[in-house]
Amino acid sequence: MKTIKEVMTAGPVTVTLKDNIYEVAVKMRDNGTGFIPVVDSEGSDQLIGVVTDRDLVIRGYAAKHSGSTAIETVMSKELRTVTEDTSVDEAAEIMAAGQVRRLPVVSGKKLIGIVSIGDLAVRNIFADEAGEALSSISQQTLH
Repeated sequence: MKTIKEVMTAGPVTVTLKDNIYEVAVKMRDNGTGFIPVVDSEGSDQLIGVVTDRDLVIRGYAAKHSGSTAIETVMSKELRTVTEDTSVDEAAEIMAAGQVRRLPVVSGKKLIGIVSIGDLAVRNIFADEAGEALSSISQQTLH
């Protein structure tokens, strides 16, 4: 059985509460991602939230917040996470149930990676489950 450790992206790009929404948007653009974990500013990589491109649009700019707005205003704090020992099929089920495309990978509270629905599908690991999860997520997004 494959585990998340085998498919995750280790050492993801992160931001801290010191960053503002403009800085997060630039990091997303420069790194080609729509998902950035927020870690504590003390360097221990403790996961405290995530910001998605959708968060920036809906809770940030569309809510008429300026680029200098603290990311705490737009970040999601209620997180679903997995560990590196989580099976890839369990991760796909968590994604489908939670209607999310990406999950932070943690060791305790420390962020160690990210796994995306694409990581599961691209590597042909449990393609049916990943496809079902993506289909379910996409259907929810369209309605």
